[in-house]
Amino acid sequence: MSKVCFVCGKHPVVSLSVARTGSKLRNGKKRYITRKTKRRQLPNLHNVKVNIDGTVRYARICTSCLTAGKVSKG
Repeated sequence: MSKVCFVCGKHPVVSLSVARTGSKLRNGKKRYITRKTKRRQLPNLHNVKVNIDGTVRYARICTSCLTAGKVSKG
């Protein structure tokens, strides 16, 4: 199954994980970036029974769509 919301189409995105050295800005010292690695941020999906056009079926819905009430549970 793909990791995409059935309602809004929210999908995984790629972001950078930034590793830094040094303490927090204390006495004018900077924190230096040592490396950047790519990471995937996945949407918060739930497999839920949904009523679509009078039929009940399972669909992957993100939490923001569930709490906003964009779908009716079956």
